[in-house]
Amino acid sequence: MATSTLKLTTLLSLTLSLLLTLHSPTSFSFASEDDDEEYLLDTPFENTRLRSRFLANIKKGTRCDAAKNNVCNGISASKGEGLLFCCKKHCRNVLSDKNNCGICGHKCKLGERCCHGTCTNVFYNPTNCGKCDKMCSSGVKCQYGYCGYA
Repeated sequence: MATSTLKLTTLLSLTLSLLLTLHSPTSFSFASEDDDEEYLLDTPFENTRLRSRFLANIKKGTRCDAAKNNVCNGISASKGEGLLFCCKKHCRNVLSDKNNCGICGHKCKLGERCCHGTCTNVFYNPTNCGKCDKMCSSGVKCQYGYCGYA
């Protein structure tokens, strides 16, 4: 009796999992949406004679070494929207990276995003409601990351 109950429970849980996966409105993904993001440098590297477009781009997460191959130490990118630093051997934008906000290694808390280098609570901030720079209309509160949540 116990064996058949265990088999039935296992079969039901597998069926339920399959149904939820097939009918889910969103796909579950742990990968970042912007893994393929490239930063366009505001000024190409000064120590090179070549001026190609490849020297003016740095892909997000490019490997670097602060002592030897520091390709992203304080480089302005994306028309001032990015500031690249070598954090733990990878290029990071300290103006928007929640794990390196403002400086390398400074992590934002749960419910916060890195907005222009400052950890900001996007659940209740009317000028950064749900995401950076999303402003609520005048007199409308930001609650739970939505303007005018009722």
